[in-house]
Amino acid sequence: MATKIIHFLVHGRREHAEFRPDCSAADMRDLFQAAAEAEPHDILKLYDANGSLVNITPRLEANGEDAYYRLEVVASDLKGLGMPLELDNMEHRLHHLERRVIEEVGDVPEVLHELQIQVESFKKKLESLEHMSWLGLFRTDRDLHLAHPKPPTPQPRAREGLQKVRRRFLHMSSLQLTEDIKEHLKTPLFDNWQWEESELLVLLQLMFNDLDFLALLYIEPDVLHNFLFDVYRHYNDIPFHNFRHCFCVTQMMYSLIWLTDLRTKLPPLDLLVLLTSTLCHDLDHTGYNNAYQINAMTDLALRYNNQSPLENHHCTMTFGILSKPECNILKNLSHQQYRHVRAGLIRCILATDMARHNEILHQFRTLHPVFDFTNKEHKEVLMKIMVKVSDISNEARPLAVSEPWMDRLLQEFFNQSDTEKLKGLPVAPFMDRDQVFKPSSQISFIQFVLLPLFTELTKLFPCLEQHILKPVQQALEYYSNMDRAMKQKE
Repeated sequence: MATKIIHFLVHGRREHAEFRPDCSAADMRDLFQAAAEAEPHDILKLYDANGSLVNITPRLEANGEDAYYRLEVVASDLKGLGMPLELDNMEHRLHHLERRVIEEVGDVPEVLHELQIQVESFKKKLESLEHMSWLGLFRTDRDLHLAHPKPPTPQPRAREGLQKVRRRFLHMSSLQLTEDIKEHLKTPLFDNWQWEESELLVLLQLMFNDLDFLALLYIEPDVLHNFLFDVYRHYNDIPFHNFRHCFCVTQMMYSLIWLTDLRTKLPPLDLLVLLTSTLCHDLDHTGYNNAYQINAMTDLALRYNNQSPLENHHCTMTFGILSKPECNILKNLSHQQYRHVRAGLIRCILATDMARHNEILHQFRTLHPVFDFTNKEHKEVLMKIMVKVSDISNEARPLAVSEPWMDRLLQEFFNQSDTEKLKGLPVAPFMDRDQVFKPSSQISFIQFVLLPLFTELTKLFPCLEQHILKPVQQALEYYSNMDRAMKQKE
């Protein structure tokens, strides 16, 4: 069998490696690891001549000396990466200054909070190493067999970190946002990556206020604060299905409500259902989908008899939060109103199970010629469609906002498929790191899931064509061009 020769640059020097196509992924990694003089647990990143990340596998294409690959080494344990000493010292001085100001004045000036936010944001950016999820692409079969077969349980957020977010949220909750920010928040162009989590809570509070829920449905401000923070607290720190994702889905719903003038078409109770269901739709998500829950016979799958175990769990978590008097934003509703909201939340959250995608889309298609906003059944199907659109709307956003979400989703997929391989469970091809290529996987998703769904909603609301349909079409063109470029190189 003929061998392949790979030319690459590492630490500024030229290297080449020769291997057989039938060698293992572990052998490939060992070869590059030796060339890079890397530690056993370091992770390798390989770029082609165009600067695109590629997988280190035996399928790697041979190249010539005029088109080198570039090999980089990054630490596999981000917690082991030390922050610059100057940054740690600055944070320590800020904490010390905060304590002194509180002792002498009793409150902390806004400028001090801003400095703390900037330091924390900079640390987070350093730790992330820009789209860190792609580091996970290069785990090998050997690494998998060393891993523990039980999927890791998401760790609860540290109490100190939670209290810091809560303190900042409450401190900023009375601040007035500029009109520019308010208007930007009503569009799919909004960039979540520019905001801290405490600030996102403030923006969520603004959405509830801006839709008049507090006045119309008698929601007390303190109760809303407690509810939003408790929702935040029950999202796990995982790559994709986390609090920031929940914010993006809620913000897209908020945008759709304004762009379609839905306030004149649906009553406040239904708008509350839409906003709250998007806010709570992934509560306590573990990063492992329903197929895993069912195949692994997890507690969730057993509890809900394999019927949308995750979505049923998200509903349960939602009403667990609402059962606390200090968090119950529905406590001033009448019994009939409460039943209406409860049924709506359950219906909308369960609709986010992608196994029901075709069923719900078909229901909506049959209503188009005679859609009636006064018809209860029609409204319920529309509300499910709007929650679904919001849930998978990342590609309707600017590329700089959407692409990091794609990377994070793939990281979650690969984490799950690695665990499934260890446990001998079925692995979906679109989640297998050895079969997935970013552009081709996204092309299929856009063509067969996003475009049909977004097109149907646009038929009812033509104004959405420029806001969500055209951006998704542009995303399809972007990934199609990327896919063609990759195939041409092959």
